[in-house]
Amino acid sequence: MALVLRGAMVALVTPFRDDAVDERAFRQLIELQVASGTTALVPCGTSGESATLSHEEHGRVIELTVQAARGRIPVIAGTGSNNTREAIRLTRHAKAAGADAALLISPYYNRPTQRGLYLHFKAISEAVDLPLILYNIASRTAVNIEPDTFAQLAQLRNIVGVKEASGNLEQMSRILQATDGRLTLLSGDDVLTLPVLAIGGVGVISVASNLVPKDVATMVEAFLTGRHQEALRWHQRLLPLVKALFLETNPIPVKTAMGMLGRLKPELRLPLCPMLEANEERLRQALVAYGLLPGSGGRRTAAGSGAPRAEPVAPPPPPAGRNPERAHGQRPWRESKGRRPTARRRR
Repeated sequence: MALVLRGAMVALVTPFRDDAVDERAFRQLIELQVASGTTALVPCGTSGESATLSHEEHGRVIELTVQAARGRIPVIAGTGSNNTREAIRLTRHAKAAGADAALLISPYYNRPTQRGLYLHFKAISEAVDLPLILYNIASRTAVNIEPDTFAQLAQLRNIVGVKEASGNLEQMSRILQATDGRLTLLSGDDVLTLPVLAIGGVGVISVASNLVPKDVATMVEAFLTGRHQEALRWHQRLLPLVKALFLETNPIPVKTAMGMLGRLKPELRLPLCPMLEANEERLRQALVAYGLLPGSGGRRTAAGSGAPRAEPVAPPPPPAGRNPERAHGQRPWRESKGRRPTARRRR
C-alpha cells in the first residue's frame, strides 16, 4: 500500500505469558488499535522489548503483526541495530514479511560519528527497497543525529521520516528546515506530541496509544484538521496519564497499567522488572483519575476481564468550523518492484 505517515501510531508492547509471546493477547491488542483510529502499528521497538526478544521471536512478532493487520493499517517494523549488517538482515526480513516500512534506531553503545551514522543508514537504504523512518533518541543510544546529518540522509530516496525523541524542539525545527519538507516529522515522546505538531510534525509514535488509542488519535486529528483548542484540551487531559506512564523505564509502567485493565499479563523480561510498590500505586491512581479504573474520582469504563478495554471519552469542546490543513511534510511512497529478499537474521 502507499505509505502516508500521519496521525497516531502505536509503539506496540509485546505481551508475554510464561516467558513466551502471548499471540492471542497480541492479536486482541491489534484489533483494539484498528478499531480506535490508530494509523499504523509499530512492533519490535523499545516498547516491544525488542532487546530481549530472540531472533525467532523478533521475526514472529513482525509476521504476526502483518497477519493481524490484514492490510487495514500500515505496519512499521522495528529493525534497528548497532550492527549495520544485522540491521540490513532485520529490514530485509520485515520487507519479506510484508511490512510497509521499517523504523531504524540509531546505533547504540558503539557511538558512531556523524559520518558513521550517515554511512550506516545509507547502507541500509541501498540494501532494502522499503520506506525507512529514522529514530533519534540520544538518551538511549548516547549519540544524537544532528540536523546536518538529516539533511544528507534526506537525499536518499527511501528515507522518508524521523521519529524524534530528543526532547529538543529547536533541533526538530532545524531538521524540518534543513530537509526542506523531504522528511516527515513524528513525535517520539507522548508528552511533546502537541508541541511537535505545532512546529510542523504530523503525528506520533505513541506509548500512550497502547492504553488510550482513541484519545491520542482524537487529539492528533483535532490538531491536524484545525481544531487546535480541542487538541489542547485533549493534551491537558492526557498529560497526567502520560507522565505516570514514565514513572519508571518504558515499557514497565504501560505494561503494568495494561495488566491492571486485564488486557494482558504484565510480564516483563529481565533486566526489566516489576514496578516499585509506591510507583505502582501512583500509576493506579492516575488510571483512576483518568477514569480507566474504579475508585474515588474515576469509574471503570469497560467490562470483560482479559478483553481489550476502551478508554473513556472526555467531552471535547464544541467543534469549531473545520479548516483542514495540508499536512506538513507528508510524502506518499510506493516501493519499487524487486527481488523478494529471503535472508534471515540474528539480533
